[in-house]
Amino acid sequence: MAWIKTISPDDATGPLAETYRQVAGRDGHVDHILQSHSMRPRTLDAHLALYKAVLHSRPNDLSPRERELVGVCVSRLNGCEYCVVHHTAGLARHLKDTALAEQLAAAAVADKPREPLSPKEWALCRYARRLTESPAEMCENDIAELRAAGLSDEAILDLNQIVAYFAYANRTVLGLGVSHTGEPLGLHPDENRTDFRHS
Repeated sequence: MAWIKTISPDDATGPLAETYRQVAGRDGHVDHILQSHSMRPRTLDAHLALYKAVLHSRPNDLSPRERELVGVCVSRLNGCEYCVVHHTAGLARHLKDTALAEQLAAAAVADKPREPLSPKEWALCRYARRLTESPAEMCENDIAELRAAGLSDEAILDLNQIVAYFAYANRTVLGLGVSHTGEPLGLHPDENRTDFRHS
């Protein structure tokens, strides 16, 4: 599951057991990325709070499709198979179309706009790519291009935070060798609820 020791839901006690209870899927499963924090429950709680706030809370000026697409884009650029697999499945759940989700995931990292990305989605992915691959080269014009694509400043902040979150999540997974083997895919908290329970 990971290259370091982790505490399983069956072995968890105290605050860790309570956090696991809050995030477990219907079958009691806790995602491996979350279990990778188990020796430091405070970082698990912080990770969950950021994840929920950035990806699965309202208000957010980006649609669930756009949020998942950006996450897949950043994760593909970083070579994070764990997050690519999970968030492509999440995208498919929102779309109710696995083939379309896979087409969008591939187009997200293309060198030029292509179907089935909309012009707005291309702008989101272009910004995500620049911030992921060359963060020190970002400039005010990158924001101007997003505004020209129809994004409000609130949407630009939402986009920025999603890209930044996936930089963190990808490096957690890649640096600790977290595997998605045996995990249910595409689960996430409901943005209409305040809790973290995955479904």
